[in-house]
Amino acid sequence: MSVSEDRLRDLLVRGLAGDNAAYHVFLKELSAHLRAFLRGRLTRLPDDVEDLVQETLLAVHNQRHTYDAGQPLTAWIHAIARYKLVDLLRRRAGRDALNIPLDDERELFARSDTEAADAKRDLAKLLDQLPDRQRLPIVHMKLAGLSVIETARATGMSEAAVKVGVHRGLKALAALIRRSDEDR
Repeated sequence: MSVSEDRLRDLLVRGLAGDNAAYHVFLKELSAHLRAFLRGRLTRLPDDVEDLVQETLLAVHNQRHTYDAGQPLTAWIHAIARYKLVDLLRRRAGRDALNIPLDDERELFARSDTEAADAKRDLAKLLDQLPDRQRLPIVHMKLAGLSVIETARATGMSEAAVKVGVHRGLKALAALIRRSDEDR
């Protein structure tokens, strides 16, 4: 389970228990997560991403009481986002949407999920080639969204070492990607 999954779940659970500040942070971080998730699925409709983010946030807010804390939060949220996406596609297609088999939409989402899983696997392989002093700051800051201070605490590194690790790590990743592209 990813750090962002744990963090989002913790924020939501605290929000459900009455911590308004935690719930506000949850919605803010969820917005960024949803934008990335939906941007990858709406490449041909980029102007609709923000509307869909807002619709999904509203649905999550209205259905928050149905979330089972024993289940993965992002799977629950992605299911809501997919329903909102299907609604958008149907609205765009109008009456023709009645003729779109749901299996075709499931195939579209499965392909997108597979591509995302492949990209995640590829990134993990690249990150595994980096030393911990570069890999850990990138994972915490760039993938999990932690701040420099939070990353320093989580890794036991100084704030300066975290910044240097991210900078050098990103340079090293770029070099690894260039090499793998040249090998193809």
